[in-house]
Amino acid sequence: MGVINTIFNILRFNRRNWKAVVLCFVAATVFWFFNALNKTYTTTISFPLAFEYDEENFVAVSGLPQNVRLNVTGNGWELFKRSTGVKRESLQIPLERPGEVKKIVGTGLKFSFTNQLNGLEINHVLNDTIYVDLEPKTERWIHVQVDSVQYNLKKGYGLTSDIAVLPDSVLIQGPKRIVERVKDPFRLTIPERNIDEHYIADIPVELPYPEVTVARPPVVSVMFNVEEIVTVSDSIRLKLANIPPEVSEIMNLQRIPVVLSLPESYARPAVIDSLVAVLDLSTFKGGTEKRLPKIDNLPPYCTIVKIDSVIVSL
Repeated sequence: MGVINTIFNILRFNRRNWKAVVLCFVAATVFWFFNALNKTYTTTISFPLAFEYDEENFVAVSGLPQNVRLNVTGNGWELFKRSTGVKRESLQIPLERPGEVKKIVGTGLKFSFTNQLNGLEINHVLNDTIYVDLEPKTERWIHVQVDSVQYNLKKGYGLTSDIAVLPDSVLIQGPKRIVERVKDPFRLTIPERNIDEHYIADIPVELPYPEVTVARPPVVSVMFNVEEIVTVSDSIRLKLANIPPEVSEIMNLQRIPVVLSLPESYARPAVIDSLVAVLDLSTFKGGTEKRLPKIDNLPPYCTIVKIDSVIVSL
């Protein structure tokens, strides 16, 4: 106990001794570490992969494998550099016929990798199979249209023009198999909601396949007009067409009630007065029938909510 107490007291009161102990410990650790790295070891290391193929004419359908695991034997220094990334060059796998190769057996890569790993001996490749999926690169033009905007408009509003898309076609590129899946026309979705005025916006063409890119243009312009839709109840002139001689004196109705849904800009007396309800009697054979007239001169984007039928009798 006396010896231990003496050592403790020396270390406790003399800071220089502490420094000496720390330096000795560090020196011993470094010596042990360098000595250990000079020995031979066997371990498993994950190496990055790189595939050599005609990238101008072929493209990967799905992501290519990024790594391969090898069980290797070598000098500690070499293994240390490889495992820490100090010396981590990618292992090359050449693909002379990229469109035909779908899988590579791991055992067949041992010889190819041996020539690329100087200083290491490959015991075996841990990956049983490496799968690749490369397709010929192709391109095609597709038309672009806008899907229904019914749910994009504010309640009580409606379209008063066609939906214009400029340009109306885009060029897409990618793996042939995937490019052929893209529908033509491709339908865009407008992200905005509660639209109540003239709309114009640039919308990116986002395909559902990440492997396919939009080469040009990646963005199209979409525009259309929107107005408030109003309901109008009125009566319009009734016109008889193809009247049989027997009916000509019986029909004396001049006007007919109608309810219309139309853009606010059309809700004017001049527009209503220009409408005509036409009752075609060319197929009337006699008796008593209820017939529904058709409205002529109905403005675009207007709909008939209700129109009275006409009783025809002979």
